[in-house]
Amino acid sequence: MNIRVGFGYDVHQIAEGRDLWIGGIKIPFTLPSLGEGVGVGLLGHSDADVLIHAICDALLGAANMRDIGYHFPDTSDETLGMDSKIILRKTIELIASKGYVLGNIDATICAERPKMNPHIPEMQRTMADVIGCDPDQISIKATTTERLGVVGRQEGMAAYATVLIEKKR
Repeated sequence: MNIRVGFGYDVHQIAEGRDLWIGGIKIPFTLPSLGEGVGVGLLGHSDADVLIHAICDALLGAANMRDIGYHFPDTSDETLGMDSKIILRKTIELIASKGYVLGNIDATICAERPKMNPHIPEMQRTMADVIGCDPDQISIKATTTERLGVVGRQEGMAAYATVLIEKKR
């Protein structure tokens, strides 16, 4: 049995005038201090999907293929505004080129607001469709930081991911 484990982490700053993409889905999000109708998302070169980015880093790390910034640099015009589902699909293709398939994902989103739990089943289905796996292989949890730090002050959101990959026979 040839299995490997990888760990990923990502954090992005909250920014007004952006859509919030987490786990491949768009989540409506506003801050009362900005007024009605002002959307809030995460700042980044791509769509800044903090969960998918953490998962991709974990997958690449498990396969010993460097990190997301190496393969999808934030200095490239090709990745500017890129949908992170494309990054996830290409990451799955990269690890497959070394003979690996996904075993499972265990991930945690850290955000004070909005509440993530209602969106988790759709995130699982969306990412499973991109990866080509069963949604049961993708565990997603959500937590706050009890108003502590960058996440607690609602300056940013973070995600952690652990993955298991297996060498195809």
